[in-house]
Amino acid sequence: MKKTFDNLDNAFNIENSESEIEVEVEVDTSTEIEVSESDIKVKNKDDITKDYEYTRGNLYSLIEKGQEAINGILELAQETEMPRAYEVAGQMIKNVADATDKLIDLQKKIKDLEEVSQPKGPTNVTNALFVGSTAELSKLLNQQKDDL
Repeated sequence: MKKTFDNLDNAFNIENSESEIEVEVEVDTSTEIEVSESDIKVKNKDDITKDYEYTRGNLYSLIEKGQEAINGILELAQETEMPRAYEVAGQMIKNVADATDKLIDLQKKIKDLEEVSQPKGPTNVTNALFVGSTAELSKLLNQQKDDL
């Protein structure tokens, strides 16, 4: 394999291709970035709020335009009395109804996200703990069984 490279080196009139090239790279590690969890939560909350407002605005716009289109297609359907016009009107009514459902679903999703992000208060967990030997536990259980 070395002969092949020697032949190529000679063909291209270059020096030995096995020479090593040394490159020095300096890395600056003095800059430190500190990001707290509260910063991340605030940014995520801002993003969620921004996305919510954008989506809500789009849904309102779609619903309003859909209602205008429904009014127009219903007028056309009444004037022409064509079954296809009534079919299109029915489809548009369904689409607008779906958009309003999505608007309500959006409210529910935002509420769920806010509940997840808010820390819940401390919860009390009460555990019954028996301290003693297995023989004492056996006696205690037998006594309770006899009492019943």
